[in-house]
Amino acid sequence: MTDRPHIPRRTPLTTTRAGQPRELQPRRPVAKAPGFVPETPTLLKTLRDAGLGSRRDLAEVIKAGRVKVNVVIAESFSLPLKPTDTVTFDDNMVERTKPQKVYLALNKPMDVISTTEDNHGRRTVIDLLPEEYKRLKLFPVGRLDEDTTGLILLTNDGELAYRLTHPKFEVEKEYLAAVDGALNVTQVDQLQKGIELDDGMSAPAKIKPVLLSPYNYRIVIHEGRKRIVRRLFAAVGHQVRLLKRVRIGKLKLENLKEGSIRRLTTAEVREL
Repeated sequence: MTDRPHIPRRTPLTTTRAGQPRELQPRRPVAKAPGFVPETPTLLKTLRDAGLGSRRDLAEVIKAGRVKVNVVIAESFSLPLKPTDTVTFDDNMVERTKPQKVYLALNKPMDVISTTEDNHGRRTVIDLLPEEYKRLKLFPVGRLDEDTTGLILLTNDGELAYRLTHPKFEVEKEYLAAVDGALNVTQVDQLQKGIELDDGMSAPAKIKPVLLSPYNYRIVIHEGRKRIVRRLFAAVGHQVRLLKRVRIGKLKLENLKEGSIRRLTTAEVREL
């Protein structure tokens, strides 16, 4: 029997032409582009990381000239900061180390303001917190009107606040409403398709009747315009007597008592 000719095996793709494993080949150094500068935090991000407010509120604070960098009034919220830069907010030094992130659910009562402070002496959501939380510079995520009750999130996490409140993320907010009278089919259809308001067209809402005395309607929206739920019902001829928020995204109010708070679980924060 004639011997078969030797045919050399092809080099596997996992090796080089020299037959060496590719992972053993020395890697070429990656050249950095001329003028490469490592990423530095911006002024706005530094203020958010310090738990001083939401992105929107802090942008307004900077525009108002209340923030200084190295004793000079800051003019841009995108100003990059060096580790040696000093930042003050209303002439108070800003701590540039990241604080522990805290997430609290509050069932806001009637006649409580959804701000960190009030010049007219009214109670704020911060006034309802136990003392151990008042020093953590928490702020409310979004707003609930003074005459609206229910779920509001308090945190010092500016990134999360931005994701929950910016319109582009379309985070759902669910409310129970006590409305005078019953909506007809046409009115429900108008709200579900969107309706013209004085500040523009509303986004489509989800609405259905419920039997949860004193509430008779459940409405789900993803807008944050001022008094939007009351204005939607008013646009179709119905007045809202009572309004209660029961959900933000996947976070639910459930059985949290009015005026009480609870700390969110790790799983709840992750789902937000």
